[in-house]
Amino acid sequence: MRAIQFTEYGPPSVVHVAEVAAPHAGPGAIRIAVRASGISPGETYIRSGKLRDVVPVTFPFRTGFDAAGVVDEVGDGVTGVRIGDEVFGMADSAVRGANADFAVLRAWAPKPAAWSWEEAGGAAGTAETATRVLDRLAVGAGHTLLVQGAAGAVGGVAVQFAVARGATVIGTASERNHDFLRSLGAEPTTYGTGLPERIRALAPGGVDAVFDCAGGALPDLIAIAGDPARVVTIAPDFAAAALGVHLSHGAPTGDTGEVLGTDADPEAVHGLAIAVTLAGEGRLRMPVEAAFPFSEAAAAHELSEGRHARGKIVLVN
Repeated sequence: MRAIQFTEYGPPSVVHVAEVAAPHAGPGAIRIAVRASGISPGETYIRSGKLRDVVPVTFPFRTGFDAAGVVDEVGDGVTGVRIGDEVFGMADSAVRGANADFAVLRAWAPKPAAWSWEEAGGAAGTAETATRVLDRLAVGAGHTLLVQGAAGAVGGVAVQFAVARGATVIGTASERNHDFLRSLGAEPTTYGTGLPERIRALAPGGVDAVFDCAGGALPDLIAIAGDPARVVTIAPDFAAAALGVHLSHGAPTGDTGEVLGTDADPEAVHGLAIAVTLAGEGRLRMPVEAAFPFSEAAAAHELSEGRHARGKIVLVN
């Protein structure tokens, strides 16, 4: 089968299509014939070598964490899903390999009928991450949440999940994305110099929690929250721990967790079921910035590396 991989650190051009042996579903897992799969921003950091001291890599490194497709193998002990079902889900974070013709998933949910394959292909990772961080911040009804970098894939889903919980959401983005954020239910503002003053004007009563999807502004975000414990970041910011901010990630760091200042958080796989429910109620959109054919995986990595995508970047099979 075809799979996307890289065999050395470097620019997007090191990503290529390779012929590899197809995986099979072990106990507790399923295999899907992939229709679409997500490009993970974290994997672009891994590929570039920026995380070589944090995330151990054995080459060749097969990419892809989330995917959607049709079930074609069901492992021992699996119930509630049959061959031929349409699902979306996540691969094992230590194995990955979802950017392929076939992928083994260890967490999954039924694909909402309203979603295209492109929307479903990148949905699992964003739903899990958004849920994991919102749970840690205990965001609920009556709270005010700031999402830094709210127009990105995770940020956009976090906005919608928080609104569904009854929270008031302020989201930062460039001005061209402000109408987009309003359509998701957030009050938009720009990022950069003067952010604390802009947030005070929008939320005179203060902000209860901050979800940082972008990085690079932790001192301002701490000032806005009033306590570093009320800020969680998913950006690979090595200064987070020193500032008292939790960096939430799922990277299998082994013995190098101290570099990030934290071990991997437990995955919030229940976020997939939440996404299905909200999608069925018409309360969740899965924005897709671009869908690339399998042969253009390097171009997809290049776009992701720019960090300006509105929504998910996916590969289609």
